[in-house]
Amino acid sequence: MQFYYGQQMPLRILDEAEFWKHQEEEHTVVIRELTPDLEQEYVNALKEWEKVLGETRHQVLRFIETVTRSANYIPAQLHQHVLKLTSYYLEQSLNFIKLCEQIKTESEAVKNNPTAKVVLDHIIRESEYFVGIAQALLYQQTTQ
Repeated sequence: MQFYYGQQMPLRILDEAEFWKHQEEEHTVVIRELTPDLEQEYVNALKEWEKVLGETRHQVLRFIETVTRSANYIPAQLHQHVLKLTSYYLEQSLNFIKLCEQIKTESEAVKNNPTAKVVLDHIIRESEYFVGIAQALLYQQTTQ
């Protein structure tokens, strides 16, 4: 993500968050579909994550609408709220990564499925990409 959006940076980070939360939501389904013999505890955890990530995505969409409606003026309070949300989204992705790592290392179904391991690595890298974007934005804001 480029950082030359200036005043529109809150909208840009929300766009990124919406995209990546949707990806993470879909990834919960991919993992379950790819490993039909996945242990029930992980199936349940992934279904719960699917729900939570879907709710997060809808929250992001509401904030995109709010920022869009503010036209060219984004109040400082709204900007700060978007930064707090970004921090929350970052933490959420880190927790999703932890679950994926746990499934990859502890699930017998995944240990016996080389394709699932590769896909989980890919999913983890994608979530880490969003984490990097969010961290860069938050770091940039604290140094200004």
